[in-house]
This record gives sequence, structure tokens and C-alpha cells, in this order.
Amino acid sequence: MPTQPARPTFLQRAAALVGAGLLRGLFATLRVRIDDPHNFLSAPPPGPAIYAFWHNRILAITAAFLRCYPRGRRGVLVLTSASKDGMWLGLITRHLGMGAVRGSSSRRGATAMRELLERVEAGFDIAITPDGPRGPVYELGPGLVYLAQKAQLPVLPCHATFHNAWRLRTWDRFAIPKPFSRVDVTLGPLLKVPAADDETALREEQRKIQSVLCEQAG
Repeated sequence: MPTQPARPTFLQRAAALVGAGLLRGLFATLRVRIDDPHNFLSAPPPGPAIYAFWHNRILAITAAFLRCYPRGRRGVLVLTSASKDGMWLGLITRHLGMGAVRGSSSRRGATAMRELLERVEAGFDIAITPDGPRGPVYELGPGLVYLAQKAQLPVLPCHATFHNAWRLRTWDRFAIPKPFSRVDVTLGPLLKVPAADDETALREEQRKIQSVLCEQAG
């Protein structure tokens, strides 16, 4: 039996609603500059895609999503962990206009993958932090490549640079942009994971995507 994800109480739901409101207020003050050299926003793929970005860039990418998500697309689902932290993230993202699927490689992984594949078939985009939920930081796990191959989805690497931010004392030095600061977000290139049965080929695709994300970070 898969482990059931943590369920929120009424007070936790209320706190998440307040937290989402505070984030919307913060995002409204930010100067978000989006660099889209591969024209994803003006000419997005006809089907779903996977948005991949490092865990500590969550707030910047969310702020960009609220401003520039292409019209006509089905919506974005965020893969969160089945832990209490994942519960909070899932609650807040819903109030920010996104859905959530709960699960990770250690808890409810197979169940979450089935849910993701079902949602992909319904046309939803997927957002994944491939070094989450607990790291190592900037190290891409195998789940992203597996999902991209299984669902035949292209991967859009996304990166953000903070010009003035607080850094939490967490495993990834999670970044919170300061009010009225600037955030630069870079999209692309769109990557396709070819069909492959052997682990060596999958690890190579994993390495390629990690390399692109790290090059953007550099």
C-alpha cells in the first residue's frame, strides 16, 4: 500500500490562503525580465511540456508563470513531495492558479507517476524541481527523464537570477526575492528525450538536461 500524503487541517488551509495572498503581493512588486530566445512563449508546442528548474528558484519561476503563461494552454501541475512540506507547497500553488500532484521517488512515486501521466493525457503541463525535495542541490534525479520519456514530453529548462534576495538556511539556500527587486528568467531550449531502453542512454539524457540547467545557472 502506498503511503498516503499528509492531509491539511482547516487552519493549514487558511494559512496557505494567506501565504498565497502575501506571495501575490510580493510578486506584484517584482521587476521580472523574461528571456525567451527559443520563442517558447510566442510559439509553444501544441501539446504539454515539462518545465524543469532548480528547487531554490521556485518563487521566481512562479512569478514569471503568473505573468506570461501562454493563453490557451490547459494549465500547470506541480509535482510536490508527499511530506508536510509538499502539502504546504501544494496548497499554496493551488491558490496561485496551479494544480499539484503529491509524490516523490521515496513516497508514492509510482502512484504520483500514474497521476501525472493521466493529467498529461488531459493536456496539462508539468512543473518539476529535479533536485527536490531534499537535494543534493543542482543534481538532477532520474524521475524527470523517466517522465519525459514515458509521456513523450519535451523538457523546457527554466532558470532565474535574483538581483536582491534573502537566502534561507536550507539545503538549497532557497531564495526569496526582496520587494521591488529584479528577477531575470531564461527559458529553453526545448529538449526532447529519445526512446531508450538501457540505463546508460537514460543517464546520458539526464546528464544533458542537468548540464543545460547548470549552464543557465552559471
